[in-house]
Amino acid sequence: MSTVAVNTEILSRRVSEMEESQTLAMARKSRELKAEGHDIINMNLGEPDFKTPLFIQEAAKKAIDDGHFGYTPVAGIAPLREAISSKLKRENNLEYSPEQIVVSTGAKQSIANVMLALLDEGDEVIIITPYWVSYSGIVQLAQGKPVFVEGKIENDYKATAEDVKAAITDKTKAVIFSSPCNPTGSVFSEQELREIAEVIAPHPQITVVADEIYEYINFGEPHFSIGRVESLKDRVVTINGLSKGFAMTGWRLGYAAAPLAIAKACDKIQGQVTSGTNSITQHAAVTALNGSRKEVEEMNKAYQKRGKLIKSLLDEVEGFKCNTPQGAFYVFPDVSDFYGKNYNGKTIQNSEDFSMFLLEEAHVAVVMGDAFGAPSCIRLSFATSEDLIQNAVERIKKAVAKLS
Repeated sequence: MSTVAVNTEILSRRVSEMEESQTLAMARKSRELKAEGHDIINMNLGEPDFKTPLFIQEAAKKAIDDGHFGYTPVAGIAPLREAISSKLKRENNLEYSPEQIVVSTGAKQSIANVMLALLDEGDEVIIITPYWVSYSGIVQLAQGKPVFVEGKIENDYKATAEDVKAAITDKTKAVIFSSPCNPTGSVFSEQELREIAEVIAPHPQITVVADEIYEYINFGEPHFSIGRVESLKDRVVTINGLSKGFAMTGWRLGYAAAPLAIAKACDKIQGQVTSGTNSITQHAAVTALNGSRKEVEEMNKAYQKRGKLIKSLLDEVEGFKCNTPQGAFYVFPDVSDFYGKNYNGKTIQNSEDFSMFLLEEAHVAVVMGDAFGAPSCIRLSFATSEDLIQNAVERIKKAVAKLS
């Protein structure tokens, strides 16, 4: 087979310096091993294993039957923006008019739109770590500078208000965090968010970007939106979508609810990149947001049960130190006790080595913590069956027992 030389010199510095998403890199490696005939248990991707609720599927079919095939307004169809505005008022006590809503092809695009709208070269963005893998890449793509503020396991991986305060400079343009958090499953309490808001409020140049994509997968503190804090009310961008809570990952729909100037800027940016999101998805999303939460609540109960199961099982594996996930569908153990240990002549030096060891020896795919700004940890998704969770942890337990 002939090979074609790739001239990377023609590529921009921007893309050359950009790191590949490590969640996707591990997924690719696990697919390769699967193709070789290995039985791989995937606990690496953050994707619900449930089907999209039937009433949403039916709404999509109706949208097709009704002929909604054309381009939509860049920011989304009016009924959807109205449904989002009503949802935010009804469930989150947030006041965003439909004109302040921009619907995008996933929450990731919503975050990218916001950062491109806010940042000039050298502007700083405080990222509370551990953080979702794409935050830093998106900030750098927008020519901003990530400033990491660590949440320690002793505080359930949550940074404190004092931690945030110490990181603020005159170049700080934004603060971004997720709650419930990917990758830790931590949930910021109302008190904790009010304290963080208090230290941000005196700095009018700072916009808070609150990623609430896991809002409906919450079994800890009641969900509280930082946009409810009066002193920050006009400086918060609330990011959300349908992928996680409604099990609609492949439908690709997220949204940003933002101060009007930011919303208009996001509309302008998106109009030059992708324009409006898939029309059928948008019509189905109206039905989802205005419909029953019964299936959403049932999924949440299942995730809570799985979270308790995997935490209890990992607690029995010597060397794993776990917090208790309070939301999302991840557990994020500290595995640094295994660094420096050996197997078959190889020394485990870091999270990547340990993750690869688990993939090759236990045939369990996880994600290295470096991807989330926490090199002592790995992330396991429990968006899978209880049987697979038990099987995976048993394999991990047997594999790590071989290390010396």
